[in-house]
Amino acid sequence: MDIRYSTGPEDFKKYTTKDVRREFLIETLFKPDEVIATYSHVDRMVAVGCMPVSEAVPLDKGIDCWKNFGTHYFLERREIGIFNVGGDGTIVADGTTYKMGPKDCLYVTMGTKEVVFASADPAHPAKYYMVSAPAHKPCQTKFISIQDANKRPCGTAELSNDRVINQFIHPDVVETCQLCMGMTALKPGSVWNSMPPHTHERRMEIYFYFEVPEDQAVFHIMGQETETRHIALHNEQAVISPSWSMHCGCGTHNYTFIWAMGGENKEFDDMDNIEIQNIK
Repeated sequence: MDIRYSTGPEDFKKYTTKDVRREFLIETLFKPDEVIATYSHVDRMVAVGCMPVSEAVPLDKGIDCWKNFGTHYFLERREIGIFNVGGDGTIVADGTTYKMGPKDCLYVTMGTKEVVFASADPAHPAKYYMVSAPAHKPCQTKFISIQDANKRPCGTAELSNDRVINQFIHPDVVETCQLCMGMTALKPGSVWNSMPPHTHERRMEIYFYFEVPEDQAVFHIMGQETETRHIALHNEQAVISPSWSMHCGCGTHNYTFIWAMGGENKEFDDMDNIEIQNIK
């Protein structure tokens, strides 16, 4: 498990491109039959990728839960949201099997001892992207299909940010302790996300970008509004955004991204907006 420690806004001002990428970019999430995990000390969130190909893969494969969490198993004191961004697959959570189509989501509650991932077709494997947050009580594990997500259109074609926010792990859809997750899809011709931008003083956020064509990129912007930096991301990469950092992005092509938040509350609209004219 890769460990990332907290960074403050004053130190961030001195960072080179290499420094920014080392601290905030999650460059690789999927390797055949492996679990790739990055533990951020910002709100103690964990971003995980798993691509089962030739075998069923347990969530804690290769992870020393006692060393990293002080627990006997991954979800003993954690909850997790799981999205399938690949081919068809299944997830077995404490003996219950969930069929996972492309862009389906599964929320798995704290106290679930065993989570196992599999693909329906090794030639077109499932890819499970997930984020875990600390939890203080058990809720109810729930499957949410892309069709059942709350749809929230926003933006305009004129401003190149016409998009649909799909709210999956959200108080109106499923009860959680603190985790919120969703998927935003930009329409063809639109390239800006989360514009105008904002910060969340009360929670951090992780963005995972996918459906980015191989020869295209997304430039994710972060930092305080008067001290911005960018990270160039490619397909199936993620970026950690601390609570003090704005977060938005612009692609060379339309794309889709999954956002995950954890912190003081679960109010989706609790954000500190930034005026575009004040960005430097």
